[in-house]
Amino acid sequence: MSIASLSHAIQSSAFFTAVRQSELLYPSVLATHLTCIAVFGGMVLMTNLRLLNVALKHTPASVVIESTRVWKRFGFVIMVTCGILLAGSHLDKYYPNLYFQLKLSLLALTGIHGVIFHRSVYYNAELDRDGKLPAKATIAGATSLLLWLSILTCGRWIAYYDDPNAIAGVLSTLVRLV
Repeated sequence: MSIASLSHAIQSSAFFTAVRQSELLYPSVLATHLTCIAVFGGMVLMTNLRLLNVALKHTPASVVIESTRVWKRFGFVIMVTCGILLAGSHLDKYYPNLYFQLKLSLLALTGIHGVIFHRSVYYNAELDRDGKLPAKATIAGATSLLLWLSILTCGRWIAYYDDPNAIAGVLSTLVRLV
């Protein structure tokens, strides 16, 4: 089974068809997705700016990380759930989209980032015990900030992707008309 046929089968399932065709559900899921991006993104931004020693300098980084953890988890789970509902309901349009593919790849990289810095930064109660953050924390903050800004950018660009095959078809039609 090809990716195109699998994508079409998923999008055409009764569940994703109902999501796509609902006048209330689809816009509600989209609004929830965007709200969770704001909540989750705000918490990630606060954490990263603290790890970069740009903001909240008088609050230990370990405290910032711990106090935002529940909100980040909550926002992430709902954000991803809504993202799956949105993507699945229009998967024929999304799977060939370069920005959608890049966004998913970057999300995978954030998972790898989390594994790499899990113990040394994000679950380290003594992270800034000496009053100074280790270089690993700065690297983790900068990398996380770059990844999440890239994910947000790709997410926004998804709507503006033009399939090169479609563009070529339009151009050939125009040439024939001229």
